[in-house]
Amino acid sequence: MGALVWLLIPLMAGIVAGLWGSWAARTRKVRSDGPELDGYARFREAMEKSHSGT
Repeated sequence: MGALVWLLIPLMAGIVAGLWGSWAARTRKVRSDGPELDGYARFREAMEKSHSGT
């Protein structure tokens, strides 16, 4: 019976990991990459301005 309990621990961990993975993928679809790309564009513009004076 003890061996059965030890086998249930990784099984439950796998189920929890699968549920968390599906939840994490679901929330990523809702959020777009717009703000991150805008920030990167501002960073590139700032870097180009700082090098143009030298």
